[in-house]
Parts: sequence; C-alpha cells; structure tokens
Amino acid sequence: MAKRATKDAVLDTYAFFNALWVFYQENRGIIRNNYKQLSKKFIDYNDPETNPKAFLRQPQFEALEIYVFLKEYLNNAKIEVIFKDWYEHSGRFANRIEKGMADQLTGQIGIFEGVTQEQYKAIFAAMRKNSRLYANYIFALTMGVGKTILMATCIFYEFILANKWPKDTRYCHNALVFAPDKTVLRSLREIETFDLALVVPPEYVNFLTTNIKFHYLEETGTSLDTLDKSKFNIIVSNNQKIILKRKNIQPSATDRFYGLQKETFKLGDVYSELEELIETELPSVEDLTTNQRFEKLTRLEQLGIYIDEAHHAFGKALAKDMGIGAKESDNSLRTTVDMLAKRLELAGTKVVACYNYTGTPYVGKDVLPEVVYAYGLQEAIKNAYLKKVDLHGYRNTKSIEFLKETIDHFLIETEGLRPEGILPKLAIFGTTIDEVRNELKPELEKILSEKGISSSRILINLGDNETTNDDLREFNHLDTIESEKQFILLVNKGREGWNCRSLFGVAMFRAPKSKIFVLQATMRCLRAIGDIQYTGQVYLSDENMQILNDELQQNFRITAEELQKVGKDKETVKVKVNKQPKITLQRVRKTYNLKEKQLVEGTEIGLKKDNKEAWHELTKNYHMLKITQHGLAEGGISSQLATKTEDLTYKREKLHYSSIMLIAEIARYLNKNPLEIECILELTKEKTVGILNAINEFNELLYDVVIPNLFKLLYDTDETIQTEEYEVELVKLPPNGYYTFTAQADKIVRDTDLLAKNYKDKSFHLDTYCFDSKPEQQLFWDLLQEERVREVYFTGMLTHGQSDFYIQYIDPDSGIIRSYYPDFIFQKDDGSYVIVEVKADHMIDDRVVQAKAQFTQEIASASDMTYEIIKGSDALNREYRKLL
Repeated sequence: MAKRATKDAVLDTYAFFNALWVFYQENRGIIRNNYKQLSKKFIDYNDPETNPKAFLRQPQFEALEIYVFLKEYLNNAKIEVIFKDWYEHSGRFANRIEKGMADQLTGQIGIFEGVTQEQYKAIFAAMRKNSRLYANYIFALTMGVGKTILMATCIFYEFILANKWPKDTRYCHNALVFAPDKTVLRSLREIETFDLALVVPPEYVNFLTTNIKFHYLEETGTSLDTLDKSKFNIIVSNNQKIILKRKNIQPSATDRFYGLQKETFKLGDVYSELEELIETELPSVEDLTTNQRFEKLTRLEQLGIYIDEAHHAFGKALAKDMGIGAKESDNSLRTTVDMLAKRLELAGTKVVACYNYTGTPYVGKDVLPEVVYAYGLQEAIKNAYLKKVDLHGYRNTKSIEFLKETIDHFLIETEGLRPEGILPKLAIFGTTIDEVRNELKPELEKILSEKGISSSRILINLGDNETTNDDLREFNHLDTIESEKQFILLVNKGREGWNCRSLFGVAMFRAPKSKIFVLQATMRCLRAIGDIQYTGQVYLSDENMQILNDELQQNFRITAEELQKVGKDKETVKVKVNKQPKITLQRVRKTYNLKEKQLVEGTEIGLKKDNKEAWHELTKNYHMLKITQHGLAEGGISSQLATKTEDLTYKREKLHYSSIMLIAEIARYLNKNPLEIECILELTKEKTVGILNAINEFNELLYDVVIPNLFKLLYDTDETIQTEEYEVELVKLPPNGYYTFTAQADKIVRDTDLLAKNYKDKSFHLDTYCFDSKPEQQLFWDLLQEERVREVYFTGMLTHGQSDFYIQYIDPDSGIIRSYYPDFIFQKDDGSYVIVEVKADHMIDDRVVQAKAQFTQEIASASDMTYEIIKGSDALNREYRKLL
C-alpha cells in the first residue's frame, strides 16, 4: 500500500491517533498475522491496491483498517489502556520502536518520540477521566468524505464476523445507530439502500441481505419491535427516541394495586449504581422510568453503538455528548449510552464498543482523547473528495444588493453546468423564518422576474413544521435529474445530514446567532459531484467571511491559507517556552462631561464636496466592492492570491432624503427640537441643500460625518482619565509543554541557529519564532543586533490565547470590542519600552489599523511606553532607527 499522504500538520494536541497510525503502518504485516482469515479477506476486498474496483475512498479504507486493528489486534481495549501499553512498550506494543515516528509523517508527531513522564501522566489522565464502562472510539473524518458509508461498512463487517464466531465477545450482534436530528436520521436510510456488494465480499452479500433487520424510530409513537436476544438488528434513532424520561404522570390507584406501572429504578436495588449517572437537577432517581425502546434494547445481546454526525455539536455541546465534563443532564446522549451499557452488563451481556463518527477531532483547544483516526478538510480538498472553493466577500452592501450580486454571479458561474445531468443549486440562508418569508423570498422573486426566471425555481424549507409536504418532497429530491428547483431558501438547514451534492453555492448575508453555523452552512456546497472537481461558490458578507476563517481555525486547526497551499511551502514546528517575561501596563478609564456651545455661522460640517481629492478620501470606504478570490486564504481575502476587485457603487440602492427626513433624523440622534436643527443646518457653510446632495450620494455620510461633526460643533467634552496598573505575561505556559505553529521554512528562526545563539539571553522567550513576513523577520534581526536595544521579543505569533499581551480596541466597522496583538515589544538601553507593529505600506491608513493604533497609543502613553507602526518597506530596507 502506498504511503498515506501527509496528515494535517495541525492535528497535534494529544494526537495519539497519529502514533497509532504510524505503528500500524510500520507493523502492518505482523498485525495482519493476528487477524482472522475473514478479516483479512474483508480488508483486502476494500483495499484499492489489492482490488482495483474497491469502492471505498482512501480515508474511508484507512479508517476501516484502524477499526479492524482495534478489534482484532487490540481486542476492543479502552483508549487509555492502549495508550498505557503503547507508552510502556507492553502488551501488543512490547516490540514498538521509537524511530520512524517523525520519519513517516515528516516530523509532525515528534512529541511521541520522547514523551516525558509528566506529559504521559497528563495525557493518560485526560483519557482516564473520560473513560466509560465500554470502549469509546472517535473517527474524525471531515464532511463529505463518507462517514455514513464507512459506518455501514463497519456494521456489515461486524455481522459477518459475529455470524462466523458467535461466542467471540469482540463482535457486535446488533447495532444501535444514533443520529443528532431528523435530517441526519433520514439520511441514514442510505445504510439500507446502499449496495452491499460494493464493500462486502460477494459470498457474504446474500447472508446480510437475508438476515439484517432495519428499525427506524423517526416518530415519538413508534415502538421498537425487535425480538428478545435476536441478532443482526440495525436500530436507527436519535437519543430523544431512546432516552430515559422523567416520570411525570402519577400511576392510578388501580395501577398501584395491580403493579401495572412501568419499571422504575429503586434506590438500593441492583440498579442503584445508576444513581451516579443521574444529575442533581432531576427530582430523584425514582422519577426515571424506562421507555419501551430502552427496555427492548436491554434485551439485545452484544450491542454495538454507532453515533453518526457526532459533530452536529461543537465546543461544550460536543464535549458533553462525548462524555467530557462532570455536568450531564438526563437528555445527554452520553448519559443514555452509559445507562444502556450498565443495564446490559447487569443482564449478562454488554455494549461491545461505542463508535463515534465526527467531522472534527477537536473540542476547543484540545483533541478529543478517544480519537483513533482523523482525516482533515485540507486533505479532502487536495485529493478531490470535495469541491474546490471560491470565496466572495462583499463589503459595504445591503441585503438586496448582496442578493442581486450573488444571483448574477452564480448564474454566470453555473451557466451550462449539468453535472450528472443535475441542475446546480444555490442555498440562501436566512436567520429567521420571518426574514425568509417577508424579506428574502419577495426580493428573490423580484430579482428572478427581472431576469425572466420563473419563481417556480424557488424552494423554501423552514423546518419540518413550517414546510409543506410537497416542498419537503422536493427538498429530498434535489439531487435528481427531474428537479428544476435552483434557489433554496433555508433557515437552519446548514447542519449535518443534508447531503446535496448538486449544491454549488451558499449565500449568507446576516451573521447568525451561532458562529459555528457559518462554517456548517458554507461547507454544504463542497460535496463532490461528477467525474471532475468542480468549484463551490461561497457568498458572504465581510463579517461572515471573518467568522468563517475564525471557525476554520478553531474547529479544524487550519488556516485558510493552508487550505490553498496544501502546506507545500510550510513547516510545522513545536514551540516551547524558554522564559516568561512580564511587563506592567496601565489600564485607562475615561469619563466625559458635555458642555453646550453656540454654532458659529459659516462653520464647515466637513463634507468636503467641493474638493475632489478630499471628497474621494472621505467616501472611499462607502464604495460597494466585490472581491473575488480563487481558493481559501487566511483572514478571508488575501492579496497573495489571485483576486479581482470591482466597484459596484453605481448599483447601490440608496434612500433619497428630503429636507424634512434629514432634519428629523438628525434631531432624533442629537435629541434636539427639529425646528432648532433646521436653523443649525442653515448656519453651516454647506447649508441644508449641500448636506442633502452629499448624503443622497452616500447615505452613510449622515451617520459617519454629519451627525458626529454636528455633535462636536454643538458640544465640548471634558475628559477625565483614570489609570489602573496591571501586570501581563508575554507568553503563557502551554498545557502540554509546547505550542504548534505552521510557517514558511525560511521565516522560522530558532534559538539554536548559528547567529541567534549569541543573542539568546537578549530575546527568545520562545525557543522558535515564526514570522509572517520578511519585513518582520528583518526587523527582528536588526533589533536583536542593535546595541541600544536591551531586550526584544516577537509577540505577533501569539494570537490565540497564548499571551496576555494584547490591546482591546473598538472595531470601527462593526463597533465590536476586539483584541489586538502587537508584533514586537523591545526595551531600550535607557529602560523604556517600545511596542512595534509592522504593516504593509498600503495598510498603514486602514481604518482598523488606525483604530488599533489609537487604543494602543493610549495604553502605551499611560504606561510610559511608546507605540510605533513601521512600514514593511522600511523594515525590509533596514530603516528602523526611528523606532529608537
């Protein structure tokens, strides 16, 4: 088998699954010798190297290999037991050698070559803390790779082996498949309709077809009709259809007399150990009753539990569903599985294992400890398992303008396209049902009407209870040749389970309440279709573009730039902390008191309409721009990639103000009598007519220039400043001993480099600095060798919670408080500090850059420091002495 493509370099923290993969690769022959012959046959049938017609994709096959490896070679051991044996070179890992760990995956998992005792204890403790009664494994494959087919293949494998060796407790006789919601639950019907012959050796297809029994618990009233102790059942449900319920109906006197009430857990009986699993917010253990489905499941032997699309939840929600944390409620998926495992154990059988199929191995900053295999988004696009992607960010647009441009561009990009004979679709996401019904639908109908496109091309899905049966039927048949629906208006259908391969575009203007929804929804259009790799079009407002990039990093530990460049020119380094320097800053608090003043007649309000250059400078941020970018780039839009900018200001829809409207709006903001405002406007140099002409050309001037400047002309403000001293650490200690960064190899500087060795005491609070640009790197070397500099630290790489050295500022575009991390801080020979930011020449006057500078200068001034921005060209040309 060919060596696997390099894994995502960012899968690092507690990434024991990387070590397992390397061990398996290095010892595949020895491991296979321990397999049953049937397991070997099943694997070989799906191996693309031994079977040219193998159906599974490479990541699916690799996950299947690990699945069989865990079962046949490691006997379904818990993950903490596997890790302990691996670390101690005991059990199945007795002959494990350390070499090759970094060789196989280009050094990306070097942490495990020399795990210290402290690191081992920390990793083992995380695994042990999350240990269950059963083995719990997580297969993290990114969306669109084929987790459902992989899960079905694993279940088929289990049943074939269980039939051959019925007394071997390693194999599942029955399978319970959990789905997070109805959308995913319905998509799991693919398990039943899937052609078994694609993944199962021909001689076993008839056995499975004859013996497998499917049970779908889609509706609340559906009962589970499995036979007690029967085999080869596949029960598909969500946890709400299985979970233990609170007892909220008191039994009647007759029921109590004849004992007809449902079974209830009693304290002190054989189920009393379950009390540990019940949260204190429940009234008592006695109030839990088992529903019919739960009881039926406890009468099935050798149950395997499969959780599909476990990544419908992220962060804390995902942590709870995976069993992390002490707080679990009665509707927790993991609590349901735990209770079911306990009941089966008491009945003399067991949950063989729980297999979770998720799109991300991460919860916050950490890898889920039970991850045994991972395949990232970057690899999936690189290997054409997903579409490529073009991002279109729209700045300074209104909803209708955004929608018009999105439709125009999408129709051009998909003109004539019919992959597999299917019409390409565009999903337009609204944040609320009212927004879709009352705003998006009428606007879309108007736009299509102007283009001569029938409104019958529109399909609306607002959720099962808000959508007609006909529309639901159409929605479920979008991937068919017959479907002529093209524009899909949605609310909350961006989550997992909607597998529309013909979706070629996603549009989202307003930011949803849940930031992760932006990632979930926009990734919907990346599912592959046809024989070639197409490109999905993602249309986002500037705010959603930034959210998308942030969520990519938080949930996949990748930057958008890495997705574009596939890491060819990047190197991943593990950075350790050498020292923790601290600096003292002053927190600045301001209080303002207003004093009213008289407006002098003829005073300019600041519109500068009569000066062409000044007018252009004033209005440049109000031009409607379309930036088209091919591929994903860090920060949303990158000048390093091929981009095209168009000025679409002439297409803007503007409100035409009358003098009455203008006066009323200004009076509302300044809280003054409209008649008084009318007189004030006539006193200005521009007068009411001039102001109207300006704001009717750019409506934004009213709120950004006219009202603020009038306020300044009418009031003086007395400012009171209070300062508070506080100490910050330039770097925090990493929880596992190192931080991981990815940078171009020629922009990495280590304290062991020949030139750097002589200045180690003068800098290097980290053992490795990863620079973003050549100007940063050049400035660092110049400051390091400058005699008038006592200490210099590069802090610009610590932007994800690794440092307390940041400045809070107000984003001028969104009005949101954000955090800014300067590039450098250095101490001069006189003991004073200088904070430095290196910026590209064209970004010096950017509004956000200037906002950062304003707030940082205030903090620096109050702290007896200075703040300087240096142009990239000056840093590159070694013109840095002005900083001193």
